[in-house]
Amino acid sequence: MIEEFKKFIARGNVIDMAIGLVIGSAFTAVVNSIVDGLIMPIVGALTAGIDFSSIKISLFGVDLLIGSVITAIISFLIIALCMFSVVKIMNKLHKEEEKNEEATTKICPFCKSEIDINATRCPHCTSELN
Repeated sequence: MIEEFKKFIARGNVIDMAIGLVIGSAFTAVVNSIVDGLIMPIVGALTAGIDFSSIKISLFGVDLLIGSVITAIISFLIIALCMFSVVKIMNKLHKEEEKNEEATTKICPFCKSEIDINATRCPHCTSELN
């Protein structure tokens, strides 16, 4: 059982996941800093300085902290927008890298197999290519 566990831990998937979690934690700190230090003050200025966290409703002697929920929802939406923007930028950069790579293969027009770009005859269907 210990050997199986060692094999499991040594697999690339687990190590990749661990690295992703560490980078995700660091990225979370950056996004939270942007939200708390830049975006929320702007939201506060746009809402005339309303402090949502102080809004509460008393119901049957219990205080429901509605303002905290509103603040959490606003923070979530802002963080989700930041994450969406970062992913969109990363996808755009990745697509540009793919465009810059030169093609090394092409598709045979007869059998639709992937073949070397310099091939004059398809190795799969033996058709002559122009």
